[in-house]
Amino acid sequence: MPQHTATARTCLTIGALAALVTISATSIAGQPQYGAFGLDTAGADFSTPPGKDFFRYANGAWIDKTPVPADKPGMSLRLVMSDTIDTRLRKLLEQAASDGNAQPRNVEAKVGTFYRSFMDEAAIEARGAHALDGELAAVKVGKNRKAVAALMGRSIEGLQGSVFALGIDADLSDPDRYAIYVGQGGLGLPDRDFYLQPGFASAKAAYQDYVLRLLGLVHWPDAAANAKRVVAFETAIARASWTKVQERDVAAMYNPMTVDQLTAFAPGFDWRAFFAAAHLGAVNRVVINEKSAFPELAALIASTPSATLQAWQAFHIADRAAPYLSKPFVDAHFELHAKTLTAQKEQRPRWKRANSAVAGGDCGASPDSCFGTLNWAVGELYSARYFPPEAKAKIESLVANIKAAYRARLEKLDWMSEATRIEALRKLDTYVIKVGYPDHPRNYDKVEIRADDLVGNVRRAAEADWAFQAGRLNDPVDKSVWLMTPQTNDAYNGSLRDIVFPAGILQAPMFDPDADPAINYGAIGGVIGHELTHGFDDAGRKLDSRGALRDWWTADDASKFEARAKRLAAQYSAFEPVPGSHVNGELTMGENIADLGGLIMALDAYHASLNGGPAPVLDGLTGDQRVFLGWAQAWRGKFSEQFVKQQVVSDPHSPRQYRVNGVVRNIDAWYGAFDVKPGDALYIAPEDRVRIW
Repeated sequence: MPQHTATARTCLTIGALAALVTISATSIAGQPQYGAFGLDTAGADFSTPPGKDFFRYANGAWIDKTPVPADKPGMSLRLVMSDTIDTRLRKLLEQAASDGNAQPRNVEAKVGTFYRSFMDEAAIEARGAHALDGELAAVKVGKNRKAVAALMGRSIEGLQGSVFALGIDADLSDPDRYAIYVGQGGLGLPDRDFYLQPGFASAKAAYQDYVLRLLGLVHWPDAAANAKRVVAFETAIARASWTKVQERDVAAMYNPMTVDQLTAFAPGFDWRAFFAAAHLGAVNRVVINEKSAFPELAALIASTPSATLQAWQAFHIADRAAPYLSKPFVDAHFELHAKTLTAQKEQRPRWKRANSAVAGGDCGASPDSCFGTLNWAVGELYSARYFPPEAKAKIESLVANIKAAYRARLEKLDWMSEATRIEALRKLDTYVIKVGYPDHPRNYDKVEIRADDLVGNVRRAAEADWAFQAGRLNDPVDKSVWLMTPQTNDAYNGSLRDIVFPAGILQAPMFDPDADPAINYGAIGGVIGHELTHGFDDAGRKLDSRGALRDWWTADDASKFEARAKRLAAQYSAFEPVPGSHVNGELTMGENIADLGGLIMALDAYHASLNGGPAPVLDGLTGDQRVFLGWAQAWRGKFSEQFVKQQVVSDPHSPRQYRVNGVVRNIDAWYGAFDVKPGDALYIAPEDRVRIW
């Protein structure tokens, strides 16, 4: 999982899936959701030798008999979890929408009215592209460079596009204060490689057709020629942009400047107009991320004809708004973003799309999925109904055990010097684990939501969200704030030395309060350990116990760590999930290290939880076996080749089979637990196994 967010995709209903995979989709009080003790052994393929393919050994029968639903690019147990969340959200939102309040005042009424506005297809079809009249009119008159910059500045709270992305977070040189961060942006495809690599030529061609289609739908002049110019402009943006691997360097991504210095460093773009349009006109200090890209991007904007910039802006407005518009927009958006790029065959049901519009999605993987939503209001309702106090108590106990296991590991690491160890333990002590939901709800009193104005609701919700972010800029950092909503099916390690496990991820198979502890340690325990290690890996080592940017490792320790990390990267780079598409071991390095460390920590913590006693044997499986199988079951799933091809160039996580096979083969205890021998496909000689944590 990424250090700030992770993936959560909605999919097939739980009831339908249960019929397909012969597992229970709903928990009975006091009984685990999967199997007799939390493990779906019917979904395993115990005829496959574990040393040949442990992922298939744990999941093969499920993979063979589970079809991929037409409304998604793959299927997994994580998606089953998201289905559960979706079903719960539908119940909440439809109940909230049932009162028909024309002027909603409280949070529940506003959430319900927003949902109703999305479900009112007749009104949306009648309005069509006219819902964008205001934005498109502003683009048509915005021909000078100041107007271009101002339109981009408005993107943080509006539907406009921007070559530069804005955000507010703790300042890495003064972690008690906030800073404005500015990063590269401007691409409509998932990654720069889609524009530059021959392997994505068909996707790029489909994208140009999509640009043409949307420009036609908004009646933009000379649509065909402008579509070519838009894609050429974005290709130039891609050439200037940093790679995902470069962006992993925390120190390189921290470059504070005054606005005057930025203007001199990256001339050709009206930075003051950009910040003023984002309501940041009084700010004089910002932090830019991909430093070397900024002069190139600013020069590119300055040299591009105004007509091209206007067409590019018109397209991005239409693309961003498409999910909220009439059927021609929705269909075009689906055909590119889902069908072409991920091989999803059918559009999701409207109620699921309404859930996403109101409750938000995966903000880390796709920031627009949380743009213009009432996600925190929905989270308040969700956690009140679906996260009982007893579940919170159990997970907090497990978290404490994982943290203790990590401490024990840090205390005896053979490659870490005493000076670095002292700093590491000090940083570990500062970590706060947040579970379930935030302590303080977000205030939505001033947000106007109307039943007859879906696009307006999106705008006004986005404005309120940015007002919240910008309004705290001059205040001390609020360490109680979360970056993920309670309904999110993920976890993160944030810059505030906080690790967050929302209510959404705390369900089977990740966590089941009625399951065997070994299964829970292998699944959610491995994820907890995973998130902890992020604070101490090649990126985390550059933030100290205050959250300040400082490399607190000795040079010798860093050298030893990097040598081991490179060996792990080489292992993963050899994996080829789709012919011609290899895992990028450098891009996925941090997540692979975290997976490896997390599962080791989970195994240690499980052993400690036995208090010196023997682990029970359940259904012929030892405690260690169940920990490893709990981890493998948590990553059960399969996805289309198109989805995987996109994943390996744009996602810092490895495809799920390697989050299992790539990890276990480096853990000594796995060999003993499953009698893996030399000659087995996954076997690595002891001296060649990567040992980091």
